[in-house]
Amino acid sequence: MLTVLGFLMIVVFMYLIMSNKMNALNALILIPTVFALFAGFTDVGKMILSGAETVASTAIMVTFAILYFGTLIDAGMFDPLVNKVIKISKGDPLKITIGTAILSLLVGLDGDGTITYLIVVTAFLPLYERLGMNKLILACLPAMSMGIMNVLPWGGPTARVMSVFKYDVTTVLDPLIPSIIAAALYVIGIGVFFGLKERKRLGIQKTLVDPNVENEIAVTVLDVSVESLKRPKLFWFNLVITILLIAGLLTAVLPLPALFMLGFVIVSAVNYPNLRDQKERIEAHAGNVLTVVSLIFAGGAFAGILEGTGMVDAMANSIVNVTPDFLAPQLPLLVGLTSMPFTFFMANDPYYFGIVPILAETASHIGIHKLEIAQASLLGQPLHLLSPLVGSVYVLIGLVGINFRDHIKFSTKYAVGSALVMIVVAILTGVLSL
Repeated sequence: MLTVLGFLMIVVFMYLIMSNKMNALNALILIPTVFALFAGFTDVGKMILSGAETVASTAIMVTFAILYFGTLIDAGMFDPLVNKVIKISKGDPLKITIGTAILSLLVGLDGDGTITYLIVVTAFLPLYERLGMNKLILACLPAMSMGIMNVLPWGGPTARVMSVFKYDVTTVLDPLIPSIIAAALYVIGIGVFFGLKERKRLGIQKTLVDPNVENEIAVTVLDVSVESLKRPKLFWFNLVITILLIAGLLTAVLPLPALFMLGFVIVSAVNYPNLRDQKERIEAHAGNVLTVVSLIFAGGAFAGILEGTGMVDAMANSIVNVTPDFLAPQLPLLVGLTSMPFTFFMANDPYYFGIVPILAETASHIGIHKLEIAQASLLGQPLHLLSPLVGSVYVLIGLVGINFRDHIKFSTKYAVGSALVMIVVAILTGVLSL
């Protein structure tokens, strides 16, 4: 019964979201609650709170990350970057999309989607809006990039695999490096594809090379960066603080939420020493914070009910049980392929701590090394970063100004392509056996 209800709940949830019959916030909370009550569970409230607690640190980090980067946008720290990109692009959509892909991959090395989206969208959104480019591209390329970079040890999934199977990072990740590189090249290739289409549609707007026009773009499109808020004399201070923050992130000197809390209060106090100005800056970004954080907690509630009711385990066991014997030798490939829908419809924790160990144990009984299953389970991450259960996706669509349905419809096929590239290269390099 739990298996049927679990799959039915996923179908209903996705239908309501994709058909625009219910917004993501309401669906994430209401749909699993109804199904849990129908299944006879009376402690739904505890499940919701348990799920919300698991995402609390993420919500704190997102809150102060939005405030931090919002304050820097207000202060004009990114204006020189925008102007530089405009000069390089010379109004050419192809150069802009390639730049979006490359910057997304480089910034994504930190393994954190929220930070990547904040930096990349802040830099490129003015260009996309000024040229009339399709903003879905600006959401697609960073999401695809993060789907690849999320496989890095500090991204999350690999750390879970290492903790479950007691492997070190070299054992798990080194064989996957060719797949990661191939997928990164694929993302850049998709950037070229998008750029050529946009160049054909829009042409090259050479008027953007005028420095006066560049300055106007940086002011009008960023909107919040009005002249009275800019702090050009503090550019280097803000840049150094940001570099130190990223260095602290990479070295894990402090938890990420704490880093952004400290970073925000420093840049806020230095750039806007007047208490009234500080209050106004918080209020200016409060809407973005509330929209994103509420969705993160709703996603936590969804995951909490899935796990608390046991629907996740039931669905996993049913899939293992119905796998035909003749497909057993191809189990690593099947795990690689099914990791896409699995990690899309559920959070990483229940998948890597619940389903993957079951699959690995099954594989070991038929002579397949557990390491293959562990590595195969990481190859579906490009699609995972589009999941409504991933908090950072709401940061992305909020910053770009698009809705979730359009983002999914546009980006899914390209994200699946990225995962397939990783799987094919893993087969060719012998990571996955056939």
